[in-house]
Amino acid sequence: MTRIGLLSDTHSFLDPQLFRHFDACDEIWHAGDVGALTVIDELKAFKPTRVVCGNIDRESSDLPAHQRFELEELDIWMTHIGGAPPRYNPVVRPNLQLNPPDLFICGHSHILKVVRDPAMHNLLFINPGAAGKTGFHLMRTAIRFTLDAGRIADMQVVELGKK
Repeated sequence: MTRIGLLSDTHSFLDPQLFRHFDACDEIWHAGDVGALTVIDELKAFKPTRVVCGNIDRESSDLPAHQRFELEELDIWMTHIGGAPPRYNPVVRPNLQLNPPDLFICGHSHILKVVRDPAMHNLLFINPGAAGKTGFHLMRTAIRFTLDAGRIADMQVVELGKK
């Protein structure tokens, strides 16, 4: 069993509340638009962290654009600009169609969304919304969930307050 804390779009603001909300997590995943690289340093000092590069991060980091990995018998793909069902980014759509993961995670839109996509072999799409203060969103959000032997469970939305 692996407990995950998922966030995106911090835009250089790392809310101290996240450390309390993610205290029981085994890993932290950041789906891009990190902003200041000190955000990654703080997360990595707290828990093992996986991060992808967002559109505001491209010039200032060596972060990967995509991370595709297996954990707890699940195929996971995390990227920043992935679109959302049924309108995936044209760059990722062909790969999703050829080899859909079990879990597809992206950020960018600042819109919290968790939905199954029956058109993509029932993959679970997750966008945790935005944890930072920059953007049009009203409520700052993140997500916690558990991966366990091929199952995704205990999904919880964490509201961090208005920006």
